[in-house]
Amino acid sequence: MKSHLKDKVPQGFTTATAEPTTPEQWKLWQQTNRGWWESNPMRYDWRTKIPAADFTPEFYAEIDRRFFDDVRTYMPWSLIPFDPLIDFEGLQGKDVLEIGVGNGSHAQLLASHSRSFTGIDLTEYAVHSTSARLKLRGLNGKVVRMDAEHLDFADASFDFVWSWGVIHHSANTGQILREIHRVLRPHGAATIMVYHRSFWNAFVVAGLLHGILQGELWKTRSIHMIMQKWTDGALARFYTIEQWKDLVGNLFAIQDLRIYGSKAEAIPIPSGRLKDFVARLVPDSLTRAWLNMCQMGSMLVCTVVKESRS
Repeated sequence: MKSHLKDKVPQGFTTATAEPTTPEQWKLWQQTNRGWWESNPMRYDWRTKIPAADFTPEFYAEIDRRFFDDVRTYMPWSLIPFDPLIDFEGLQGKDVLEIGVGNGSHAQLLASHSRSFTGIDLTEYAVHSTSARLKLRGLNGKVVRMDAEHLDFADASFDFVWSWGVIHHSANTGQILREIHRVLRPHGAATIMVYHRSFWNAFVVAGLLHGILQGELWKTRSIHMIMQKWTDGALARFYTIEQWKDLVGNLFAIQDLRIYGSKAEAIPIPSGRLKDFVARLVPDSLTRAWLNMCQMGSMLVCTVVKESRS
């Protein structure tokens, strides 16, 4: 989840689920959000550089290895990464939209199985990188730069929307949900991952590890600000399950809701060799039991359905 530490968040972002209160604040937050991701694209290289030239097959293969190796610890799959969440066979007759393509790991999977694939991102970097990846793989798909808060698509354009760890960073998450609802066809579904605020990540990882043991609490006097400092993005919302249900419940029917957590979250010691050693000793099944089954993980994954109007 963490890529680069930050010293401050946009002015006014003072609570875990704050939304902008003025047009000026909205604009500032989104400009700050875009600037962050343009400068800090998600390459999974915050500890070790990728030993390959950018935008080459080896570059994408290494990104996927790092990403999927982590995913396997908390969400083992049968045939294809993320198949516990995505019915890849069922995508064959569907038009798919991905919000926030990053370096295209999900885009490649989705474009390989769907009738049509469209990906959007707020940054030029992500659009260039994912377009290059699809071209290298010989996959059809359109990737464009677009703000998800203002989707430039007609009503009822898509059957399935996918977004993994993106919309909680935007200036107005609720506005994106309204746009997703608008562009989905009746009975269409969206699977969305946002950050989950649990006792574990708020009070043990942020409060105890970063706050007390690393001295951040004396500087900030705020669990919220500590979580922001140690989380990627210029701003990042963390929702409890009930807060998320309240946000989406007036738009969609909730079909499924799950909590996941990266294995590193279960080991509340600073990153480094000791943490890596402990992680190798602890069985994946044990951390899945704690983070997923006990709902202590930082990833809230929800599948929602747009119900047809009678």
